[in-house]
Amino acid sequence: MSHPTVYLSPPPVFHHPRGWVWRTLGRAYLRLAGWRIEGAFPMDPKYVLIVAPHTSNWDFMLGVAVVFALELRVSWLGKHSLFKSPFRAFLRWLGGIPVNRSASHGVVGECVKAFAAAPALMLALAPEGTRKGVSQWKTGFYRIAEAAGVPILPVGFDYREHVVRLRPLFQPSGDLELDLPLIQALFSQVHGLRERPAAE
Repeated sequence: MSHPTVYLSPPPVFHHPRGWVWRTLGRAYLRLAGWRIEGAFPMDPKYVLIVAPHTSNWDFMLGVAVVFALELRVSWLGKHSLFKSPFRAFLRWLGGIPVNRSASHGVVGECVKAFAAAPALMLALAPEGTRKGVSQWKTGFYRIAEAAGVPILPVGFDYREHVVRLRPLFQPSGDLELDLPLIQALFSQVHGLRERPAAE
């Protein structure tokens, strides 16, 4: 039995109307592809949203469809090489922030400054950082959340069930070695478009 697609209402600070055309396109994509959304966005005005697993370019398309369908205001980091004409303005309109991975030592600090300066900020990151098979997550998302003093919102893209799962906020304790396995466990039953190879 199919489930109807549910369109959540984001908190007012994260509501970003882009017009009925974009909203309709986003909802049409979710409906035709059979996706539904479970969970709810917290009322907190600032947090790091992490999406996993990241195994395909279709993850980006799904994320954009969700943003359009829910009229969501969200910021995300992307490779600076993607922000070239004629796509630069469109990607920034979507909330994209170009970063140079070769200078990643400054990315955490810049994100922390952005959280401090903004009255509200939802920063979406893919902790795996790559579509290739990986056995370890990058920890930048955790360091950003800890340094900025904001919680983490885990979101899973489950291609097996066709569900976007929003989990409750996770409050970093400051102990990465303790917290990381707990966060990863939240995604243990979430299946990406392609399965990861087993970690050695």
